[in-house]
Amino acid sequence: MTDLKNKLFILAFVLIASIFECHGQRPVTVERVKKATSQKADSRKTNSNIGESYHRVIPKTYKSSINKYKKTKNGLIYRFININPDGNQPSVGDILVGELLLRLENDTLFTDVGNPERIFQVAENCMFKGDIQEGLLMMHTGDKAVFKISADSIGIFMQENQMPPMYKKGAGQFFYYEINLMDIVTKDELAQEQADFIEEMNQHKDEEPLRLARYIADHHITTQPTASGLYIIVNKRGYGSKVTEGKKVRVNYTGRLLDGTLFDTSRESDAKKAGKVQPGRTYEPLVYVVGEQPMIKGWDEGIMGQTAGSDITLIMPSELAYGGRGAGKDILPYSTVVFNLTIESVE
Repeated sequence: MTDLKNKLFILAFVLIASIFECHGQRPVTVERVKKATSQKADSRKTNSNIGESYHRVIPKTYKSSINKYKKTKNGLIYRFININPDGNQPSVGDILVGELLLRLENDTLFTDVGNPERIFQVAENCMFKGDIQEGLLMMHTGDKAVFKISADSIGIFMQENQMPPMYKKGAGQFFYYEINLMDIVTKDELAQEQADFIEEMNQHKDEEPLRLARYIADHHITTQPTASGLYIIVNKRGYGSKVTEGKKVRVNYTGRLLDGTLFDTSRESDAKKAGKVQPGRTYEPLVYVVGEQPMIKGWDEGIMGQTAGSDITLIMPSELAYGGRGAGKDILPYSTVVFNLTIESVE
């Protein structure tokens, strides 16, 4: 039930530009960034790739007619603001940690300046001439650089509505990626993180029934679950039309984890209380036709047969909700979720 309409379009073409969003990976910490240079300065000046040791350097370039920028023989336009030749360099498969400012010409599209995070994963191959991948391999920790990437080259891989509204095909526009590289998560470190995460999630899965049982006991819930394991608690029974397949419904909802963490809501008042108001979002009931819009299993089961005006709480084990994949940053795999629904109308 996360509000897909409010996802920034920027993520789409960042991904296409060979930037990989690091889902399911642990966030970078400020402490890690602060310690990165001192901990790794001596250990990774020489990179190793399939048994071959080498040291990447900025490739031979020729001067471009563009002021302050240079261009590689492969067509990448770049400019280094800070150079730290003693820093560590990434290899294919590594993840870059740092600050990114992304703009299309003079329009800023994304920035995490002041909040360093995982921003790129280095891919093996470039997608087009002048791709940013070549530039990522040129950088050291401590470097700050700007890479100028053809908007039309990226646009080839995108749907029209995935590009920023200010983009004009054929106008010779450029995306500018200003990167301050602060740390590198190696592919080996990443593999270990993923193994640790899988182990942690397996434990989370095993403990889910215990967490649910504790929640039921702590909240003195006497309602028995359905055959599927869904708890349907009727807080207020309405006397309007009944929800059946094919009916158009308007539903206000709030979704929380068992610990009370709010992860989505159509109610602005709930978002404000939780300190999770999304700028630019319009808070309003969800309107859909039952049976025509895919919903999570517990929602479909719980709302069916309810009447307009009813207020219900649905407690959904993960197999009826987001399962082993989880959802967003708040809903871990194998998480039981609790939805409060108010059925505003049934037509």
